[in-house]
Amino acid sequence: MVGSQRLDGILPQPSAGRDPHPWPSAGRDPHPQPGPPDAGYPHPGPPDGPAPAPGRARPAPGAAAARALAAFTGRALGRHQAAAVRIGFGLVWLAFLLREWPNRRLLYGDTSPWSLDLAERLLADNGALTVLPWFGGRLWFELVYHLAVLAALAVLLGWRTRASTVLFLVTVLSLQNRNVFLGDGGDNVVHLMAVYLVFTRCAQVWSLDARRPAPGRSGVLLWAVLGAVLLVCQLGAFSGESLTWTTAGFPHVGWAPVFWGLWAVAGLWWVLGRLRPDGEPRAVLDALANMVHNCAMLVIAAEVVLIYATAGWYKVQGSRWQDGTALYYPLHLDYFTPWPGLSALAGSALLPVFLISYGTVLLQVAFPFTLVHRRVKNVLLAVMMAEHLGIAVLLGLPVFSLAMVAADAVFLPTGALLWAAARFGGAGARVRSLGRLRPRRAPLP
Repeated sequence: MVGSQRLDGILPQPSAGRDPHPWPSAGRDPHPQPGPPDAGYPHPGPPDGPAPAPGRARPAPGAAAARALAAFTGRALGRHQAAAVRIGFGLVWLAFLLREWPNRRLLYGDTSPWSLDLAERLLADNGALTVLPWFGGRLWFELVYHLAVLAALAVLLGWRTRASTVLFLVTVLSLQNRNVFLGDGGDNVVHLMAVYLVFTRCAQVWSLDARRPAPGRSGVLLWAVLGAVLLVCQLGAFSGESLTWTTAGFPHVGWAPVFWGLWAVAGLWWVLGRLRPDGEPRAVLDALANMVHNCAMLVIAAEVVLIYATAGWYKVQGSRWQDGTALYYPLHLDYFTPWPGLSALAGSALLPVFLISYGTVLLQVAFPFTLVHRRVKNVLLAVMMAEHLGIAVLLGLPVFSLAMVAADAVFLPTGALLWAAARFGGAGARVRSLGRLRPRRAPLP
């Protein structure tokens, strides 16, 4: 980003520095009487330029870069934004799996029109990861599908997030790559964010991990079980080409080094935390984790910007968007009208349809340029979130709309997230307090 504007919660906010030798402020004698040579009074000469304003510090050369580097390596930036993204995508994927639970076998299972043989032919060409072809059959599919439900719930609650985000990634890729012809665009966003969440420290706030007082032994047991499962999958012939060490295409790294690397880092983290919690190796590992987290948050932000920028510029080239009638047609298609009466009412108002069509293009094209101005960006972000909620209701695309709202959370200001958490947290506390109330019994005579 350019200028002094920063993404809320992603880039560090500068702290006010102090000049070690400030100039005399107003009301003081600018020419004090000199004392003896050893009295220690400073005698600065006249400044080369205009004196800084009272109370303003003159930043040292490279101080801003040093502060940015210290913040980049010293702490995880955008903790609340990362937690909001984690909660949002865990909720989106969990809601999708539960909504399609009656149709799960038809979509991804053994009764799907896109048979397993056709899926394996496509997988042989693109090399995508999915564990469903390993055994086939209904029992294996049911196990993977319900594991996906549990992984989404664990990510939503922030329970053992280092392991649950990896399981979340595996289950998302397994189901989506089993049948790539399903989805409404939101599946692509969930697909990408499932990869990015693995590299974030998204459970530092608003999670069960943040409320845990000590690591405990359950984490070690889970780590050992997952390592044994990964070893069986690596050595078993049923995994096929899914867990290879290298691939033919870029970046020429298979899924095996990724999973084993994550497993090894988690074990090293626990060992150093037990043996040398205050040592230099643990500090280096923590700094590396912060840098990876911050890079992943920047990648998430860049991904959202690219989604809006490409969507906006492609719309500019469309004739229906140019004449302002693009929204009119989906409002009159049965496939995009879950509420026919509401869609007919909205589609009959030609002027609002025209304004919304043009406004959508302007919002998406302008969004990357508004990031340099915080207030304009926040207003535009609220409008775009409201538009996504309208798409979910009017066009019947809840997964896509909620996925985009969850991705937009990376740009929400920290103050707004804390305010929302306080409101929802206060309401939850009041509900819990009411649940603890017990009716008093009348005293016995």
